[in-house]
Amino acid sequence: MKTKFLYIIGAICLMCGLASCSDDNTSDLQLNGNCMVESFKLDNYEGHIDLASRSIEVRLPEVYETSAMEVSALQISEGASCNVKQGDRLNMNSAKVLHVTNGDVFIDWTVSVLHDEARITQFVINDIYTGAIDQDTKTITVYVPASVGLTNLVPTITYSANATITPASGVAQDFSQPVTYKVTNNSAESTYTVRVIAIDKPSALFIGSAPSMNELDDEAKTACQWMLGNVNNSLYASFADLRSGTLDLSECKLIWWHYHVDGGVDGHDVFVAKATDALDTKNELRAFYERGGAFLLTRYATNLPSFIGTTGDDEWTTPNNCWGQNEDAAELCGGPWSFNIYEGKKDHPLWANLIAGDDPNMVYCTDAGYHITNSTAQYHIGTDWGGYDDHAAWENRTGGKILGVGGDGAVVAWEYPAKDGKGGIICIGSGCYDWYSYTYEAGYSEKFHKNISIITQNAFNYLMK
Repeated sequence: MKTKFLYIIGAICLMCGLASCSDDNTSDLQLNGNCMVESFKLDNYEGHIDLASRSIEVRLPEVYETSAMEVSALQISEGASCNVKQGDRLNMNSAKVLHVTNGDVFIDWTVSVLHDEARITQFVINDIYTGAIDQDTKTITVYVPASVGLTNLVPTITYSANATITPASGVAQDFSQPVTYKVTNNSAESTYTVRVIAIDKPSALFIGSAPSMNELDDEAKTACQWMLGNVNNSLYASFADLRSGTLDLSECKLIWWHYHVDGGVDGHDVFVAKATDALDTKNELRAFYERGGAFLLTRYATNLPSFIGTTGDDEWTTPNNCWGQNEDAAELCGGPWSFNIYEGKKDHPLWANLIAGDDPNMVYCTDAGYHITNSTAQYHIGTDWGGYDDHAAWENRTGGKILGVGGDGAVVAWEYPAKDGKGGIICIGSGCYDWYSYTYEAGYSEKFHKNISIITQNAFNYLMK
């Protein structure tokens, strides 16, 4: 009965619908109106209108305030209307949409601004040696081994979109004297001075498996770039370079290894399987250490001391609690990440001049909006796991001195002091110690993340004395 009732109701609705149709099948919709933006200006700067992408781009000087720009010209199709009118002020710190309608037709046009930037963003010699760029002084410093020679070097230069550069990228130059490069982009212009410095005997090395710094992963590359720009007479070298013996390390005081692996390096056996290049070089690294060379070992490189004799013959003193995420799926920091300064170590040189947060006994490392892999190589402390019942047991077995701990007491920063003619070693395995964020959330403002470079500079100053 219910089915029959629904059938009758449906038939009535169909008949009513047919009866309401117009005999000439015409519609009241007005579809003939044009919705073009024919001209557009902000603060009298002309907008470039792209019909294909329905976008408008306004070119501005390199430094120009965009938070309240006036729509100084707006011409649209005859009969059309727009949600923005001439004389309106727009905050162009982000793109805006012009909604143009004409009858029952509409088109959305995206309006954005582009500053005329004239910058060199990367400068690489012979596809191997990357320069440290100081954007404030417009200087670029490239360190190369003395064996390379300076009179015929080929730079590969990355610079601002839409810009031109003179001399051109890829053209060999004599860098025995400083060379200037001029970058021009519409209203913007910059001149950079490039100095290539040949290093015969480096004072510090950043090491890795990659043949050149440019082939490092983004995390290690960012750390290495900082070192080359902030530590005088420093170079990148591969483990293969160390094994070949072509580098003169007679004046090298410190080697830094910042070792990142997506997904982490979980314990002794995984380290042995993944860090084959480093372990193939352990004899050279041990010799450097035993003649007084210092190490800064960060992230999974903190496994190395157990293989170069620092903890005696016990290779199983590697960090026992390790993990990490992939760089392209890194965790978003909702606020500052931090770890604790170990009791009695607040005055250690490693913690000098840090940007302080609410708790003076904490080391704050990141800011809200930063993406972090939380790559951790630490020591779990407690009787539940065995091995290290308490902090004293850890120090007795490893010979190390605790400098920083996590919230649960895990050892996340420590040192092996220089002794018996051997160099000192600083290890930082906290997941908070992170150099590279693949992107930043809107509103990100760097404050505490500057502590990463401060800690690292402190380590260099302390170990290279």
